[in-house]
Amino acid sequence: MILRPIKKFSATFKTCKAMVFLLFKESVRFAWQALVGNKLRSFLSLLGITIGIFAIILVFTIVDSLESNIRSSIQSLGNNVIYVQKWPWSFGENYPWWKYMNRPLPQYEELEDLIKRSKTTEALAYRMGVRKVVKFQSNSIENCVIGGISHEFFKIKNFEISDGRYFTLSEAEGGYQVALIGDKIKEGLFPNTDPLGKQIKISGFKATVIGVIKKEGESMLGGSMDNQVLIPFNFGRKFMDTRSENSDPIIFAKAKPNITNVEMADELTGLLRSVRRLKPAAEDNFALNETSLLSKGFDMLFDIIGKAGWIIGGFSILVGGFGIANIMFVSVRERTNIIGIQKSLGAKNHFILIQFLTESILLSLFGGIIGLLLIYLLTFGASGAIDMEITLTATNIFLGLTVSVLIGVISGFVPAYGASQLDPVEAIRTT
Repeated sequence: MILRPIKKFSATFKTCKAMVFLLFKESVRFAWQALVGNKLRSFLSLLGITIGIFAIILVFTIVDSLESNIRSSIQSLGNNVIYVQKWPWSFGENYPWWKYMNRPLPQYEELEDLIKRSKTTEALAYRMGVRKVVKFQSNSIENCVIGGISHEFFKIKNFEISDGRYFTLSEAEGGYQVALIGDKIKEGLFPNTDPLGKQIKISGFKATVIGVIKKEGESMLGGSMDNQVLIPFNFGRKFMDTRSENSDPIIFAKAKPNITNVEMADELTGLLRSVRRLKPAAEDNFALNETSLLSKGFDMLFDIIGKAGWIIGGFSILVGGFGIANIMFVSVRERTNIIGIQKSLGAKNHFILIQFLTESILLSLFGGIIGLLLIYLLTFGASGAIDMEITLTATNIFLGLTVSVLIGVISGFVPAYGASQLDPVEAIRTT
């Protein structure tokens, strides 16, 4: 007795499921015949949606790819790293630039004091850089970045050595004339030769190549190791001016695993004020920069670009939506007598509604698919032409298809509803 209602419900559910499938199948067939039968009209309707979806999703694809590359570059700088510099990375309104101008540059001696006294840092390093010509025999590279670094730099900056080795502590502190070269330096100076053990010339000083840094590719924020030569700071100070702002001296501080950046910044502030002998009432004459400052700035930029993408593509989609609505009104007018015949044979209002609504959705969806296909082809070609990976993500594909379906529903509902409400007798008489 209990099983009868369950069996009855199951049979009813299967019947409804079969009817819905049949209704959808018939609606798709009618819609496809209408689209194929009016190729030019369908093409013109597709064009507006295609351009709109292309504009919106292309902007989002470029922005997402750009954001991914920039965030990857920011990530490589380290989330738990603080940069002690003269200038801050962000300024408030009406900032007193003259105060920053008078600030001293970070010095190597300050690094030594911080190493002795800091309790929150896992690693501390110093770096300064200049651009010089690097030579090997008859080969030379101009405008090469020469980075003078302290020994613990490798603990802060993530890079791999493909051949050779890193500096030893004695080489770094003793100012040995040794060097690590980037991939582009290797290709330019040693196209067909193993660089290890060879001597290059920098500002008239010879340096023995002891390692090659693995290729990184271009970074959106700059600072790629491919075009750099790393040397011990105590060697680099022979031809680098530690008092020159052009050398951009920086002290890097990396926090211990259980220490937050806030805790490390508080300690560094106290230590630097002590090292520089600042009075209690005096302002800090140094900047503690973090990657979070860059991330916040880029968040605002990407938000603005995203809104601009919606505005640009929105106008195209609006035009395409009006185009689809207009075409659907024409389609209803042309098939009024067919609608009357369908109704006289027993077709329900919802069947007519779904039939025309499906036609509108398919029309819009095809336009969106074409737009996404064009973006995919464009990103596929662009990835090989520029040194940045551009990817059409699944999220943007889903967004493009969703917007296409919504435009189809919104544009086709009024014509479809009007068709479903036609009187069958009056519709059949229409010519």
